[in-house]
Amino acid sequence: MTAYNVVRFRTKPGMEQAFIDAHRKIRTPMKGMRRFALIRTGDRSFCVVGEWNKMDSIAAARPAMIGILDGFRHMLEDLGGGLGLTDPVSGTVEVDLKPAQPRRRPAAKKRAARKKKKSR
Repeated sequence: MTAYNVVRFRTKPGMEQAFIDAHRKIRTPMKGMRRFALIRTGDRSFCVVGEWNKMDSIAAARPAMIGILDGFRHMLEDLGGGLGLTDPVSGTVEVDLKPAQPRRRPAAKKRAARKKKKSR
């Protein structure tokens, strides 16, 4: 079952670009990871979102993810409230909404519409 992990960060002042660059350089293969995105959520605030095949893939990748975090930990500011440098959550998908697909017109209607347009 598809799973996601989300981690919230806040960089120290002036470290935003270095933080972004550190994420661009990540090349650690992690089995079961489908995709990964770094999102700017505000002034010095970021989230990473990872999509995975299943929760077991996230659990197996935690040592690699901690290793990656160790590479930019010095760029992060404590989030406060006892959270520390990161605010991670993960879980399985309960609802997956997809945008509605436009209805396709049958080919005959398309041809008739083109003919009508040309005759104008």
